[in-house]
Amino acid sequence: MQFQSLHKVIGAEVSGIDLRQALDPDSVQVIEQAMAKFAVLVFRDQDIDEHQHASFTRNFGPIDAGLTLANAMPKRLKNPDVIDLANVDADGNIYAAGHVRNVSLLANQMWHSDSSFKAPKARYSALCGIDVPADGGETEFADQRAAYDALSAAMKTDIEGLVAEHWAFHSRNMLGGGGYSQAGIDKLPPVQWPMVQVVPESQRKTLFVGIHTREIVGKPTAEARMLLMDLLEHATQREFVYRHTWRNHDVVMWDNRCTLHRGRRYDLSAKRELRRCTTEDLICPMSVCNLKPG
Repeated sequence: MQFQSLHKVIGAEVSGIDLRQALDPDSVQVIEQAMAKFAVLVFRDQDIDEHQHASFTRNFGPIDAGLTLANAMPKRLKNPDVIDLANVDADGNIYAAGHVRNVSLLANQMWHSDSSFKAPKARYSALCGIDVPADGGETEFADQRAAYDALSAAMKTDIEGLVAEHWAFHSRNMLGGGGYSQAGIDKLPPVQWPMVQVVPESQRKTLFVGIHTREIVGKPTAEARMLLMDLLEHATQREFVYRHTWRNHDVVMWDNRCTLHRGRRYDLSAKRELRRCTTEDLICPMSVCNLKPG
């Protein structure tokens, strides 16, 4: 494999690998080492099906179900480990702009890390572009290690040891609700995570915030949300962001523990089909991650 840097602090394009083929242990290790360095990897021209997608992802840990735990909508895909992010129904019809399904798809346009609202949280995600529009719908990735490094010494002191609450439906409620049943909502109660963490593989400190955060333990709601908004604004400055322009059969892999990402605006009447697999973070030491279910 070869790695070509895409941005001064984040991202590399990978060549010399066919994701349809089984990975040997050395290849898995090379990819993990590259993830520790670049946090985002782009694999071009990977015409993989949903089963190959899941098989590739399993090299890096058990599959995370994410919000599908709360979603009772009919599924288009056969492999339950692959999350369908298409704006089309089971018959291939594009959802109307006002369809409830678009709430979740539009919520992905806010800065977040996958499954930060779960325990365990997510480690890696691999997103495959199947049929992407020619214009719009890019995905941006923000390096939270570089964002932490760029904080003032005073801010680093202020946030050290703070714990934020993450809730899956905070972002959906901001957009009017996603049509989830109370039974589905109850499957994903809020969880708490330290706002500053250490990535085990690189030993770099990273911010851990995003649109799923709604409270800070021990702070009044208003003060907490202003601090969270200030940190999110800082963490997503252009100097920390790689913007990916999709081509069909791109696979983009990222580390949710030290990046934020968001989709960009696109024409809701245009077909946009992507699929995602995510792994659970089971390797983070308890002393570092301070796992505290809500």
